Amino acid sequence: MNKNLKKYFVKSFIILAILHLAYFLYGYFTFAGIKNINIYSEFYRFKFYDDVSISHFFVSGLFLFFFLIFLLKNHARQRYSFGKIVPIGFLLLLISFFTFTFFVSFSFGQNAKLRGELSEKNYNEDKTLLNVLNPFLYNSNSYHSEKLFNYENILYPKPYPVIKEEKQVLIYHDQFNSETTYYSIDTLKVLTETYNKVSGKTDSILDFVGLDKNILKDRIIKKTIVGDSTQVVFKGQEVSPEYDKNICIFLQNKSLYMPIHNDSVKKQQYQAAVKRYNLLYKYKKDSLEYQFQKLDTLFKRYNVETNINPKRLTAEVLHYVKNANADFPSLNNGFDKKALHEKFQTLERYFYTPNYLHPTILPIFLAVVFSVWIVLFLFYIVFNNKKQKA
Repeated sequence: MNKNLKKYFVKSFIILAILHLAYFLYGYFTFAGIKNINIYSEFYRFKFYDDVSISHFFVSGLFLFFFLIFLLKNHARQRYSFGKIVPIGFLLLLISFFTFTFFVSFSFGQNAKLRGELSEKNYNEDKTLLNVLNPFLYNSNSYHSEKLFNYENILYPKPYPVIKEEKQVLIYHDQFNSETTYYSIDTLKVLTETYNKVSGKTDSILDFVGLDKNILKDRIIKKTIVGDSTQVVFKGQEVSPEYDKNICIFLQNKSLYMPIHNDSVKKQQYQAAVKRYNLLYKYKKDSLEYQFQKLDTLFKRYNVETNINPKRLTAEVLHYVKNANADFPSLNNGFDKKALHEKFQTLERYFYTPNYLHPTILPIFLAVVFSVWIVLFLFYIVFNNKKQKA
């Protein structure tokens, strides 16, 4: 490859870089913003009917036309050997690829604008707020669901969390009644050797005094051996959450609205439970009202329709906190739940699984790139083998 041909490829790549920058800026300045994204939004892909696709078609076609004309006119008929023509073929493949990826740069521009409007840190802060306030955001009928709201979901304060145990108790002759008991969950971690020694001695002592050793073993929930240690999770003290004055329905749900990416779900659930408990039982009511005000601001920022009144909602929540056994009809927590869910589903894709080359167009894209490359390469080979005129 002579010096002039190298310069020609460098100039061609510079022109392509300028075109990619133009599409990047076009994507940046035309991104609709987080207010207008929805579940059907995605990073741009060829749609064959809009301004990006139409301009892409003409710009790519014009570039390739003039690129090939000047390549054959000024840099062919060099009669390169096969070893020297292979690198040229590779450069032609790169030319083909970068000529048909302007829409990818357009998507990168959209991504840059998105992250400028909503950084990952701020996005995670929004998710944290929603995770803490999630038990206050359900539809009225959901609060009567034992699957969503139950004592086993309570993570804080101590002695929670608890495990539920149901037994059939004989009342009279062949009549039984179901009895529910809750136990705290305790964990013991010791060396396996020590555990085996203590366990053996405990069995001997219980046998000696005439007690059933299975009573103690029945309290073990799970036993795990990790390396040279044994971790035993067992039922601790009996707990009566139904009579606990520091427990209300809003603590009986541990679901996260949207987990933070690459962070432990259990850790997030616990942290949200602690913050929620403090808002309900430790801090002044102004703190809870402030959180609902932040929630209202979040809805408006994401263009989600809402009729939440922070002051009124705070009063309703605290009423059910102080009167835990009162009938729970509903909360005035109305907002467009579907729109918010779709918004955050889309943002999850934008931040963590962006499809710049969408699977539906990838086969077509590759076919076009390789087809154009083969045409360019064949033209160059044919003209390369022609003799120069004397």
